[in-house]
Amino acid sequence: KSDSDTYTCDIGDAQSRAKLVVKEIPVLFKRELRNEEAKEGKQVKLSCELSKPDTPVKWMKGDTVLCASEKYEFKQHGAVAELVIRDVKSIDT
Repeated sequence: KSDSDTYTCDIGDAQSRAKLVVKEIPVLFKRELRNEEAKEGKQVKLSCELSKPDTPVKWMKGDTVLCASEKYEFKQHGAVAELVIRDVKSIDT
């Protein structure tokens, strides 16, 4: 997408211009989240794989956007996004 712009070929006395528009490929899930079970007090890791590496993701619990904290850790390695939930409690269900 960042290559979208106007390009010019200059030969001194004349120029030719063209506009390049790059259409982004939509990001899809190659591997979706899976249901997990964990014992209270332990930690659990949820992960998914995207079709495009380093795509920003937003983690949510219900309608609430999660923020990184002692409870929640976000990791991303290329196309794999992970959420680590520490010290799980029944309210984390």
